Amino acid sequence: MSGLLALLDDVAAIAKVAATSVDDVAAQAMKAGTKAAGAVIDDAAVTPKYVHGFPPARELPIVAQIARGSLINKLVFLLPAGLLLSAFAPWLIPPLLMLGGAYLCFEGAEKLYHAFFAHETDAKEKEKKPLDAQHLEKQKVAGAIKTDFILSAEIMTIALSAIPESSFWLEAATLAAVAVMITVAVYGSVALLVKMDDIGLHLAETGRTGAGRGLGRGIVKAMPGVMRLLQVVGTAAMLWVGGSIIVHGLAQMGWHAPEEIIHSIAVAIGGGLPEAARGTAEWIVTAICDGILGIALGFALIPLGTKVIGPIWGRIFGGGETAAH
Repeated sequence: MSGLLALLDDVAAIAKVAATSVDDVAAQAMKAGTKAAGAVIDDAAVTPKYVHGFPPARELPIVAQIARGSLINKLVFLLPAGLLLSAFAPWLIPPLLMLGGAYLCFEGAEKLYHAFFAHETDAKEKEKKPLDAQHLEKQKVAGAIKTDFILSAEIMTIALSAIPESSFWLEAATLAAVAVMITVAVYGSVALLVKMDDIGLHLAETGRTGAGRGLGRGIVKAMPGVMRLLQVVGTAAMLWVGGSIIVHGLAQMGWHAPEEIIHSIAVAIGGGLPEAARGTAEWIVTAICDGILGIALGFALIPLGTKVIGPIWGRIFGGGETAAH
């Protein structure tokens, strides 16, 4: 009997340690996920464009394919790479973060360029040979997963940098929890967004009350504006997150001037406001400054990306201009 009691006591102790570890993983995953919020917003805002123009019946399957690719990106490729970097080359994390930040700045600036010079983009698009629906879907999904890889790398690297130094397995479990949590949140939100017009149409046609039918019509009318707003938010998030990563990366590598200048501007503007609004104002000013830096860097990188890196990428991976883009 005493042996059984001792065994039960050991099991209870192990369970308590396991529960504590689970709590630690959950707490660290939430903290790390919050740090990566900007890149998460960007990911959620960018993805809906990949289902634009497809029949409603294909929207959720396309989102599911991209979500599956995103999870593979995070768990199969990025998680092991992140753990290896953390264990053997932690000094590489800031430069890699900055490289990803520069890519986000480039992507955001390119979106702005296309928005202001849409006629050039439209003319080039008309020259391209149209693809059948199946090939177009494969191309869109492949492009979305490639873009997701960059954004997921940013999310995982930011999450890794936010995890306190701990055991290998705790870091691995935390990163895995972040990967699953963020993928479910992002692509669950995307799935809801792309089907909101169908939900609104269903309410408008089958609602039992006038209020319900009116709500459905309102959703249908509002969704184009919501999607355009998401594109704006996604572009702004790209530039803000990219600029912020560059600023913090430079500070980590020893050049503190950009971070100190932005901080002093934020404090100077926030200092003239009531104390309750000061913190929010300083955060907004900092984000704007980071975004301006992101725009400047992004536009500076456009010639390098389109004239040098893009063609090289296309030759290596095939597909000509499509792959390069």
